[in-house]
Formats: sequence, structure tokens, C-alpha cells
Amino acid sequence: MRRMLAIAVLVVAGCAGDRSGTRGSDGGAIIGEVGEPGRRAKAHTELAAMYYGVGNLGVALEELRIATRADPDFPQAYGMLGLVYMDLRETRLADESFGRALKLAPADADINHNYGWFLCQNGRTPESIKYFLRAVRNPLYPTPWRSYSAAGVCSVRNGNTKDAEEFFGRALKLEPNDLQSLIQLSEIRYRQGALEEARRLITRYNRLVEPTAGSLWLALRIERRLG
Repeated sequence: MRRMLAIAVLVVAGCAGDRSGTRGSDGGAIIGEVGEPGRRAKAHTELAAMYYGVGNLGVALEELRIATRADPDFPQAYGMLGLVYMDLRETRLADESFGRALKLAPADADINHNYGWFLCQNGRTPESIKYFLRAVRNPLYPTPWRSYSAAGVCSVRNGNTKDAEEFFGRALKLEPNDLQSLIQLSEIRYRQGALEEARRLITRYNRLVEPTAGSLWLALRIERRLG
């Protein structure tokens, strides 16, 4: 769920002119050091995002160290560092990295979203919500429903069902096929006794993806209560 729902992996457009013919110790291509510092930082951050996406955190971390040396003021590099350190359970370093990224780019939607998820994962749920809401306030953010859905998940964890309903509802208005919002709101409606709506939501979920044990169990409980 973490990858699908909450993490916006920053893939920054690379610069073909910056690549050299050298190879990394793992056989992968390594970005050369030709070009302006900002372009080099972008290229290394893009590589780091690719390695992060396949779970190679060590190489991702090294690419990000190169990126931050090339341009110490490139915010996306620090945002990616926050993600890598979060996966490595280096909580203090992740917090510091996200903080540096947001100081450099306070309105960046992806960085705000990812920091919100980091806070939620570390028991700072009420604090996390404001960062999800900062993300959706960015008019250029292409996927605001992800942040509403994540805010809903974190609200459920905090026992705040009312806010969770609102966040999942907002997510589904923007993206009717958002899977997490469908199944989470269906569960809430089931508990509230709004069985027809719960059935509609979980039926849509089960039609969009291969049903899981959890989604089938929820559907079965709804049908039993409906008789």
C-alpha cells in the first residue's frame, strides 16, 4: 500500500548531454559530471528515483549524495533522500532531509505529500494532515486525490472517522477509481449501517482490480447484513 498510495517518487527529467560512458560497480550507468550543477543534480536525482523504485536503496543513496554535492540547493534531491532514509528506518535523517527540501521548496506538492506520509508512519498523524492539505493547494499538482486519500488513511489511524469520510469523498470526486478510498470508505459505511452505499463502493473496487481476501470478506459481510 505504501508505494501505491502514498509515495510520490520524484523522477526528474535527465539531461542526455550530461551522461558519460562510465559504469557503476553494479553494472549500471553512472551520470557524468559534465554540465551545470543544477542539471547534474537533476540527472543524479532521476537515477536515484529509478534505483529507489526497484528497491536498490544503497545505489539510490549514493546518487543522491552526488546530487547534493553538485547542487546543495536542489530540493528534489533532499525530498528523495527523505524517502530513502524513511525506507532505511533512519527517522532522524529522513526528517532532516524532508525539512531541508521543504525549506528550499515549501510549495512542492510531492515533497509535502511524502513528508505527510512520513509523519503519519511515525505516529505524528495530526501533524501529517496539514502537509497533505498543503500538497493539494498547489494548483499544478496533477494527482491531488492521492493526498486526500492518504489524509483519509491517516485520519482512520487516528480514530477520526468524520474527517476520513470527508477526505475519501474528496478523493473519489476527483478520481472515482481511487482504490484506497473505495475500500476504506466502504468499510466506514458498513460500520455506519449505510449498506447500499457500502455495497456500491466495494463492488466498484472488486471490478477494478483482482479482489483481495479483505475486499471479498467485506463484500460478504455487507451481503449478509443485507440478507
